[in-house]
Amino acid sequence: MISPYGMKHFWMLWFVKSSYSNSSCKMIPSVKRLLTSGTAVNYSRSVAPIIKAEPTRGLVDESVKIEITHLLPNEQITLHSKLLSEDNDWWMSYAHYVSDVEGNVRVSHDKSWGGSYTGQEQMGFIWSMKLAPGSREGMRLRKRDVTTPLSVTVSVHSGWISHNFDQETVLASVVLERFYMAPGTTRLQFRNGRVVGTLFLPPGPGPFPAVLDMWGGGGGLVEYRAALFASRGFAALALAYIRHEDLPPAKEVFDPSLSYFEEAFVALESHPKIAKGRVALVGLSLGFTVALLMAAELRNIHPKCLVCISGSHFNLIKDGNSILFQDANDHESKFKFAEDGAVIWKYIPLPFTDPESMVKLDKIRCPLLIICGDDDQNWPAFESAFEIQNLMKVAGNDHLLTTVVYPQTGHLIEPPYTPHFRSTRFKLHSTNKIVKVLWGGSTKPHSDAQEDSWKKILAYLENHLVLEHPAVNQSKL
Repeated sequence: MISPYGMKHFWMLWFVKSSYSNSSCKMIPSVKRLLTSGTAVNYSRSVAPIIKAEPTRGLVDESVKIEITHLLPNEQITLHSKLLSEDNDWWMSYAHYVSDVEGNVRVSHDKSWGGSYTGQEQMGFIWSMKLAPGSREGMRLRKRDVTTPLSVTVSVHSGWISHNFDQETVLASVVLERFYMAPGTTRLQFRNGRVVGTLFLPPGPGPFPAVLDMWGGGGGLVEYRAALFASRGFAALALAYIRHEDLPPAKEVFDPSLSYFEEAFVALESHPKIAKGRVALVGLSLGFTVALLMAAELRNIHPKCLVCISGSHFNLIKDGNSILFQDANDHESKFKFAEDGAVIWKYIPLPFTDPESMVKLDKIRCPLLIICGDDDQNWPAFESAFEIQNLMKVAGNDHLLTTVVYPQTGHLIEPPYTPHFRSTRFKLHSTNKIVKVLWGGSTKPHSDAQEDSWKKILAYLENHLVLEHPAVNQSKL
């Protein structure tokens, strides 16, 4: 005997089948699958779709599991994500999915069939974000206030759509809060003599292993990586050394003796919450060169290890000036330009023929991790990595070197799930002129590199700052 509920499906399938048999129109593929599968399915929504996210609140380097339930079987849906940056620019991504026979979509397991990314990508809804249509061009998504989270709204729409999301009906939505500071992490303004920065301390009494964190030629005080280091158990000083209102004039900061950076290291290591002798240097781009110079030239400090990202052993710091930003006109003959007009600076130091313009790598006496992409169009990081390897081999200290090169990866290798920027606007220090700079990389491999390199960096720091010295008090999440 067929129940009333079963009878409803019986008549629905009979009607669809008989209508198809008596007409010349083509059967909808999803209906055809239902008829051939022998599964009776209710096409009406008796329960509203639900979107689940775990966790809804977490650190920005944590992955999120998203599942949509109570959809129709084999239903086409669009997963749409958006956030409003601190610059008041909207960022967004979208992806097309098809629910399974039970009406579920599991983003971590199911494939996206189109949109901002394709394939099985658990975190694609964030790392594939681009500026929304109508936004200013060439902007970069960077967090300035690390005490507040990024708020990402994830919504589900019926059908496969690619625009006008605000005009479409939302079946379900959830807001994710993505934090840079774990609960209990402390943020302190750091002023010691000339040294300007922000100190982040993990939860707990300490003392903690520490990182002196140095960004590149863009300048300012960049805190988000240091905040994440502290959230993962390492005290971190985000150091300002270019374009900050509290810094002395550039020539005094870029002292040929590197005294500013020496002062910063000593001040950090002398802090009562820092484990003496357990301080690493982390530098990206220009910070890469500074870290090498500190380890090679400063005899009064002893970094435990170096992590150098997307930079070169070409010495930018001479006579108190940065060659790239102060004397760019002297190198215009080496500028190249992409089809869209973005400037490529990577050829300025090439070829590496003048030993006096290079960091003296034979003086490096601590472990060194180099991370770079083979499509870096901003600086010859890829070429430098192999040159450094050869020079250190000749010097007999290549046993200290670990090199990781990522394919189709550009210059801006940042913490996990940060959207990829192939080119953005950039402000030159000497003239305040805005130019478009080509960083390089392709979105999917670059994003994979960011996720993998962050894991390697944390493991490297733990191996050299913690595991070798188990007595160090390191807070863990």
